[in-house]
Amino acid sequence: MEHDPLSPAEVRSLANVVNRIAGGVASAVLGKPEVVRLAVTALLAGGHLLVEDVPGVGKTTLARALSTVVDGAWRRIQCTPDLLPSDITGVTVYRQAEGVFEFRPGPVFANVVLADELNRASPKTQSALLEVMEERQVTVDGVRYRVPEPFLVVATQNPIEAAGTYPLPEAQLDRFLMKVSVGYPDEDAEVDVVRAACHGRSPDDLPPVLDTERLRAIVALAARAHVGDALHRYVVRLAAATRTHPGVRVGVSPRGAVALAKAARAFACTAGRGYVVPEDVQALLEPVFAHRLILELEAQLHGVTPHAVLGEVVRAVPVPAPAAV
Repeated sequence: MEHDPLSPAEVRSLANVVNRIAGGVASAVLGKPEVVRLAVTALLAGGHLLVEDVPGVGKTTLARALSTVVDGAWRRIQCTPDLLPSDITGVTVYRQAEGVFEFRPGPVFANVVLADELNRASPKTQSALLEVMEERQVTVDGVRYRVPEPFLVVATQNPIEAAGTYPLPEAQLDRFLMKVSVGYPDEDAEVDVVRAACHGRSPDDLPPVLDTERLRAIVALAARAHVGDALHRYVVRLAAATRTHPGVRVGVSPRGAVALAKAARAFACTAGRGYVVPEDVQALLEPVFAHRLILELEAQLHGVTPHAVLGEVVRAVPVPAPAAV
């Protein structure tokens, strides 16, 4: 069912809230406006975010800042090899005095969940978290428990340490709407980072920008951003082009194409627009598609990367004419 288009007043209201969220996160994640915009896009799109980068560049700071600006319940899970699935989902305990069983919720029962160093958790524990991300519910002893709405998981992982880690399988990576890399700041931004650290400023000190009820409202608004039929077809053709690329063993699935369209609606709203343009789709192609590609081994040996593949894809697929958008 097609939603009514956003009115100019709704677009202004949405842009105002988005700017406040981005401003709050940017005050903690210094010098990375593009990364902040992608994180806010994931929040608006109702998708989960994977932040992968080397130690010390602000992965956890980004996740903490995003959780702090939302005035809801948030929990942090420090992933370790001995972490059990029940440590995440919760457990049923027997209360002997009353003679009854009681469910004690785990840290996933929050609006924003920070899973730090997810690749250090065992595959069984990773699967438990990723199942909650997909199903938005937990089943313990045959009883289902819904997690709160909105529900956002921000996970971090370090790509350079192999000892004691369990890389996420590609099928599970697909649960994340986007994967982003923070990267090193430029010199001026790094000076600001050092100055803020010396003054003891922390993401936990950020004032909340909105509560969970307001967040649900703006997520619903962002979902009404207009995506024309020509852009839907453009998204599908981009996904299909990854499946026929000679360097790709497994391309982007229809679920990945849906993720790109949903993310593009939220991305357009971060620009103060109530409609999607081809540039929105192109800007999100790598964050949404790259972690969903499985390259041929021979292509990897020749130095082919998802970035290079997606560059070829975007050049090969015709962009819809402005009149068609």
